[in-house]
Amino acid sequence: MATQINDTTERELKLTRLLNAPRELVWEVWTNPDHIKNWWGPSGFTNTIFTMDVRAGGIWDLIMHGPDGTDYKNKSVFTEIIKPEKIVYEHVSAPKFVATITFEEQDNKTMLTWHMLFESKEQFIQVVKTFKADEGLKQNIAKLEIYLAAQVQ
Repeated sequence: MATQINDTTERELKLTRLLNAPRELVWEVWTNPDHIKNWWGPSGFTNTIFTMDVRAGGIWDLIMHGPDGTDYKNKSVFTEIIKPEKIVYEHVSAPKFVATITFEEQDNKTMLTWHMLFESKEQFIQVVKTFKADEGLKQNIAKLEIYLAAQVQ
């Protein structure tokens, strides 16, 4: 009987960035809908957040409005919340994935690690090619950095 190795590298997207803001502030702008609506999504996107219940089992329901006028409905379920260290949510609308975001304090800055695990290698390839999820994630982090800089001043 062959041993199956659970290698997920072909279906995951991961980005790490040192943010110039204390962890408590980064946590606040991540978990408060009044903040996250201002920076969430790639460049040019805006958001309407209907529900953001940041607790295990809580729902996050929003529409991302693309710069071309297209609306993208998003629904997620938070599966693990460890304040102010970790957020895990399952994106239950297509494309389905599990996101794990960790916040590590480093000298009044925050090491953010954002990991997205897709259901299959094929789905991952499609999401990256069609939606440019890799570039979108970088833009999302850049918007977060700009938003945090405005909060720190």
